[in-house]
Amino acid sequence: MKILIIENEVYLAQSIATKLGELGHICDMCTSTRDAIKNNNYDVVLLSTNINGQDFNPVIETFKKSIIILMVSYISNDTVSKPLTTGAKDYILKPFMIEELIRKINHYQDYEKLKKRDAAYKKYLTHSFSSVTNKYDHSTIELPIFISSSFQKHSDAFAFEHAYEKDLPIHFITLSDQKALSELESLNQDAIIYVTDYQTLKKGERKNFCSLIANKKVIVSSIDKIENVEYKVLVIKSENNIFDQGDILSIEDYVKYIVLNYQYKFPDIELSKRLGISRKSLWEKRKKYDLIKKK
Repeated sequence: MKILIIENEVYLAQSIATKLGELGHICDMCTSTRDAIKNNNYDVVLLSTNINGQDFNPVIETFKKSIIILMVSYISNDTVSKPLTTGAKDYILKPFMIEELIRKINHYQDYEKLKKRDAAYKKYLTHSFSSVTNKYDHSTIELPIFISSSFQKHSDAFAFEHAYEKDLPIHFITLSDQKALSELESLNQDAIIYVTDYQTLKKGERKNFCSLIANKKVIVSSIDKIENVEYKVLVIKSENNIFDQGDILSIEDYVKYIVLNYQYKFPDIELSKRLGISRKSLWEKRKKYDLIKKK
């Protein structure tokens, strides 16, 4: 990372720069805020609040897209509170161990990466779900809830929209995973739990599953009809039960989609007949796509 150290104690600045440089960071130093704002191309800015008679606001404004960490000798409204409210990320009290400073830098670097990744995922999901026209008043929806839709994207759109509306993280589980039930049992209440592939559960497993989701914020989706559950079932119908309008799949992708989503709805003889392939070819497709069918 490229790091700017704004510190009027030259020896301290050099010491910090040397230790950060040994870890592979590129460090520049300056002793005044006026010199600091000449270039804003830095990932991290270490700003000393001990520089008397200088205004820190131009520095914070200039580097508002960078990670600004205050280096302070004492905590006050001017040295900590005001800079934090105007854009600084954190502070560290002098004298400090360089390891603690590095920990803070790494923490905020990871935080910024996660923010960018979350923004990218949200943008992609908004684009992906733009063709889903169903809208719901999520303030009236109580969890757990089951979603029945032959088009998986409708259930996905509902789950992610609900998580955003409630401002909660979302935890994804597919029941095609053998460890799904144990994972579900271990989760707490700090997230929306989105569970897919309910249709893959055996009838004997469904009662246990329903007891596991009691009192949890769970959204369960199935591409089959849902019956005999004590929770609310929301049926989402689509004008196109298989593919989104505008989506064109290759023959291989189509076969994979049908096998994955209908292998529990039809016996192998019927499924292979509908696909126009032999049972041996159906078995080969499962092996090729790593689609394991529970017995």
